[in-house]
Amino acid sequence: MNMPFQDTKLHDCRDALTATLEELAAANGDIVAVCNDSVGSSKLGGFKAKFPDRLINVGIAEQNMVGVGAGLANGGKIPFVCAAAPFLTGRALEQIKADVAYSMTNVKLVGISSGMAYGELGPTHHSIEDFAWIRALPNVPVIAPADRIETAAAVRWAASYEGGCFLRLSRVGVPDLLPEDHVFEPGKANTLRDGRDVTIIANGVLSHRAMIAAALLAERGLSARVLNMASVRPIDEAAIVRAARETGAILTCEEHTIFGGLGSAVAEVVVETHPVPMKRLGVPGVFAHTASANALLDDFGMAPAAIADSAAELVKRKG
Repeated sequence: MNMPFQDTKLHDCRDALTATLEELAAANGDIVAVCNDSVGSSKLGGFKAKFPDRLINVGIAEQNMVGVGAGLANGGKIPFVCAAAPFLTGRALEQIKADVAYSMTNVKLVGISSGMAYGELGPTHHSIEDFAWIRALPNVPVIAPADRIETAAAVRWAASYEGGCFLRLSRVGVPDLLPEDHVFEPGKANTLRDGRDVTIIANGVLSHRAMIAAALLAERGLSARVLNMASVRPIDEAAIVRAARETGAILTCEEHTIFGGLGSAVAEVVVETHPVPMKRLGVPGVFAHTASANALLDDFGMAPAAIADSAAELVKRKG
């Protein structure tokens, strides 16, 4: 079933995160927030004002931050540990592995400004390896919502989920793609648009671009299915197999290196179940250069028109 889509007002998913956190915290005194001197960039100012004794700012000390979150979880709290994605995952990977994944603590990791959202700050601030790093760890679902609605739904799910998880949120504005009553389910893809010739699988800010690409393909007489695959781990194997069987070609788009992320996760399912022509769009094993976030996506072949061209080439490969 096609989801409604209008390229109109753009929303910052961080606003949906903090609004939902404040709502949940008002109803549950165990919900706390932990950050790394990022109250502003995580947009936790409202949370701090309403619950000053339930926000812990550890300063620029990400490893300690994850440990504090694990300690709070062991004490019965529900901590949302919020930080810029490159520093949360890169600096604190050992703590995430030992204190969250291995210890199976109830820590909600929130990577803010993920992908190439910090475009102009350069490669040190790009987070294009985080899917691969966290997806490799047991016991930690990896989630990349596509819009403000899915972000709010994923935060509500995370608060009720007994265990650690990683929510990956961009700061780049995106339009609404999902219905207001959307309920997030881990391991469940959403069909944003149905199609028969090729399937485009995306998440995060790329789901919006995939929808535009599908519209461009329709103008060329090609019917593209668009799957929003917010849940990278667990992944919706059934939706992938169905797409392979029914459309015969799969294109993945992600704001991440093509190694170890969404494309790799989809390819693992495809090659083991129903091999079809496939292509992975993303950062091709290089450090992303310094430019705006949207310019970087364009430069790496993920402008809507370029996505449409890649999908059309896959259709040709079907023979």
